[in-house]
Amino acid sequence: MTPPAVETTTDASRIQTLFNRIAPVYDRLNDWLSVGQHRIWKLMTVKWSQASSGDTCLDLCCGSGDLAQLLGERVGKTGQVFGVDFSCAQLEIARQRGENHYPPLSLHWIEADALHLPFADNFFDAATMGYGLRNVTDIPLSLRELHRVLKPGATAAILDFHRPNNPTLNAIQQWILQTIVVPVATANGLQDEYAYILPSLEKFPQGPEQIRLAKQAGFAQATHYPISGGIMGVLVVTKRLS
Repeated sequence: MTPPAVETTTDASRIQTLFNRIAPVYDRLNDWLSVGQHRIWKLMTVKWSQASSGDTCLDLCCGSGDLAQLLGERVGKTGQVFGVDFSCAQLEIARQRGENHYPPLSLHWIEADALHLPFADNFFDAATMGYGLRNVTDIPLSLRELHRVLKPGATAAILDFHRPNNPTLNAIQQWILQTIVVPVATANGLQDEYAYILPSLEKFPQGPEQIRLAKQAGFAQATHYPISGGIMGVLVVTKRLS
């Protein structure tokens, strides 16, 4: 499979606008889309990132901040988490969520592009990314940037929806999208915004291709774990020690 082509600044702006618009209902529609299972998948993702107490971690494409918050709970009061997203509306929700957490967590919210991260090389002990890889305009570049900012030996876990190979599960996924998610989005005035999900799944690289792209980006190890029959998957990548 050929990697997705590099898209234009107009494509990035369109995606940014989309996520700003869906921010108020993003969490609710994730519940519908995953039938409530996304909370479990995110806990698995944080565990696979190998983040531990005292670590400095990155949550890339952090959205409304729930995955960053889970990372913050894992690294504890001696660690810190940087949540990065290019949607200012999503980041505002993430900030509010973080402020309401008790005990307080060391969370930092940064508006930035996943393709041009404002961090030094070898900065993070671990990283997560939830539903972001499918939406960046250049998957190989985003993986190279992630590789650059991770410390040697660090691991990142990348969670996203996938197109299942099983015809029955594929049909179920399409049914959920067409009869639950898009109608709910339509009721909130966001039909066009959520209609993009099916096309994004169609062009998203499957597990073996994600592994190939990760190794091409420089990662020494890459493993893809299908979840829920392949409806969901986590790509776990580790940077070479030296």
